[in-house]
Amino acid sequence: MQALAQRKGDLDLSGLTSLSDAAAQALAQHKGDLALRGLTSLSDAAAQALAKRKGDLYLPGLTSLSAAAAQALAQHKGDLDLRGLTSLSDAAAQALAQHKGDLDLRGLTSLSDAAAQALAQHKGGDLSLSGLTSLSAAAAQALAQYEGALSLEGEVERKVDRYRS
Repeated sequence: MQALAQRKGDLDLSGLTSLSDAAAQALAQHKGDLALRGLTSLSDAAAQALAKRKGDLYLPGLTSLSAAAAQALAQHKGDLDLRGLTSLSDAAAQALAQHKGDLDLRGLTSLSDAAAQALAQHKGGDLSLSGLTSLSAAAAQALAQYEGALSLEGEVERKVDRYRS
């Protein structure tokens, strides 16, 4: 893994289905985009290691994320693709809202009011929530305040648009 981490340019390791904490530490040295599309889980320690690297990070195979892992990944400098997440705790949303780059969460189909309020504070770039299929009025009102490029679709987009000033 150390040899791969030294490779210049983008690195696609989408065939990996698991990642040890030691391998994540080695990959933290890689400079460039890193795709780990095959991962379905990520330890808090691995998230902390990967967050230290520079370049976009693609983790669309993750279906869940602990609050601690979200806190670590929020520190990552680069775009963050977490489109595979199907649920997001309020604490994880609060953490990810601090991320300073594009944030892809299009796998989410619903958000709590608190999670929507937290994500509406994201200042890092584009926020993709295009998978949302339902949203409360309070959550729509919160997302209407988002200042960056917000990707929504269908009825959810229309609902949020009704609250935009």
